[in-house]
Amino acid sequence: MIRILLRVLGPEYAPPVRRTVALMATTAVVEGLSYALLVPVLRALFGSTPADAWPWLIAFGAAVAVFAALRYLSDLSGFRAGTTLLEGMYHRLGDHLARLPLGWYSASRTGEVSVLASRGVLEAMSVIAHLLAPFISAALTPLTIVVVMLAFNWQMGVAAVLAAPLVVAVQVWTGRSTAAGDAESAERAHEATGRVIEYLQAQPVLRAGGRTTERFRLLDDSLRELERASRRSTVSALPGVVGLTLTVQAIFTVLLVLAAYLVLGGNIGAAEVLAILVLTARCADPLLSLADIGGQLRVARSVLVRLDALLHTETLPEPRESIQPQRHDLEFGSVTFRHGGRAVIDDVSLAVPQGQRLAIVGPSGAGKSTVLQLLARFYDADAGAVRVGGVDVRAMSTEELMAQIAIVFQDVYLFDGTIEENVRLGRPDASETDVRAAATAARLDEVIERLPDGWATKVGEGGALLSGGERQRVSIARALLKNAPIVLLDEITSALDPVNEAAVHEGIERLMAGRTVVMVAHRLRTVQRADHIVFLDGGRVEEAGSHDELLRHGGRYADFWNLSLTPTAAG
Repeated sequence: MIRILLRVLGPEYAPPVRRTVALMATTAVVEGLSYALLVPVLRALFGSTPADAWPWLIAFGAAVAVFAALRYLSDLSGFRAGTTLLEGMYHRLGDHLARLPLGWYSASRTGEVSVLASRGVLEAMSVIAHLLAPFISAALTPLTIVVVMLAFNWQMGVAAVLAAPLVVAVQVWTGRSTAAGDAESAERAHEATGRVIEYLQAQPVLRAGGRTTERFRLLDDSLRELERASRRSTVSALPGVVGLTLTVQAIFTVLLVLAAYLVLGGNIGAAEVLAILVLTARCADPLLSLADIGGQLRVARSVLVRLDALLHTETLPEPRESIQPQRHDLEFGSVTFRHGGRAVIDDVSLAVPQGQRLAIVGPSGAGKSTVLQLLARFYDADAGAVRVGGVDVRAMSTEELMAQIAIVFQDVYLFDGTIEENVRLGRPDASETDVRAAATAARLDEVIERLPDGWATKVGEGGALLSGGERQRVSIARALLKNAPIVLLDEITSALDPVNEAAVHEGIERLMAGRTVVMVAHRLRTVQRADHIVFLDGGRVEEAGSHDELLRHGGRYADFWNLSLTPTAAG
């Protein structure tokens, strides 16, 4: 458990965890030793001079005081370590998620990551804050008491030592018998979480299609499966809990019979027997608590295993020394990229000179957006090379590459903060003058003027409190503020009304001025002014040239262009 915890946390957190564990172990041993003083106390009390018990009582009180102080310090250390590790764990998890390839984020992982990043991390960090101290105490305090029993009476001590493996065997058996149930419960919980998220996100579509009830049944089925899995997990753990209780009680009974036999045989005094039985009874409580603590630790361990697997998911490799490009031209050199078992981009070569505009058009599923994602290194190409300024993007650090690129997506995501905070994501240290200038250039100032709270307006999660056109203007202002030399545009006006489309186009024209641009568009009117146009289909370049050249050629692009001019397409 400690080993996997340290692996999840990382080596920088190993020293405080080890110090905390050492302090907890010392506390547990001192607790066991303090109980050992009961033997001379009871021996004196039942002897001919009971007053001789006073020194031992004072020693017992001092030992208990030392134990109480150590317990306070170990608990405090556990809480502090847990709090520190919780923050560190969130940072490590967030940094790792940010370096994973975009293709890793499939819909099926939404629920899993959501659970791990919230409840999962809290459960994992509760090990050090809440579970480790009682577990160590339940294991080491009885062991210390057994050593004490060996010192006072070897027969009773040997009997206790022989019983220890039996308790361990029951614990191991319980863990193995419940492992499958715990894993199934965790899997069903992830599925249920994903289903809940899916149900909430799909509300507009479901209501429009009158399928809300059917979808609710699917969610119900998922929750029922979770309930069944939880029930099976509980039932599978029950024999272990009962078995441990019966085992501890049987051991205590055996020791009691052995003590009576030794007393009747004159091999031990009544005071010693009474003291040893008190010690034996004191062992029972922590041993019985192992069943409950063990169950919680198994749950926490399963979370740690999943966190460990997530944190060891291979990220996009970073170069040891990043190369900074001196130019801002772009190049695809015989690039092939496969995803889901098929070639999304198949041996594509293209180039965009610095300061020029490339438009990529083609049918849905042709691989247009993938070209932008490869340029931004959301994925790595399977073959060929993607270059910025003549430098392979794999030879540039993520920070260096992202500093060169500003991206405006079709589906804009805004963080749940103010408009100003979302704009400043482009350049957090920008002056107020630069922020206002970027907003004006993107025509975001018109939106801000009509909002009651202006720049302090909350946009809601994902920007839900703003319209699509307003979110797009925030995104353009963010890109303008970043002032990157390369701009990637992905279907930015495909879902906007004419008023917002005109405003967004004005902002985009200012964003593209003097920069190297790659744009993806379905509305072909937006690409007429591009210096070069590539028609992509099936992951391959079918045609390339200027707008006029492609029209004269009369190929696929011309067909798309003529279709866009028909009344149906225009409407």
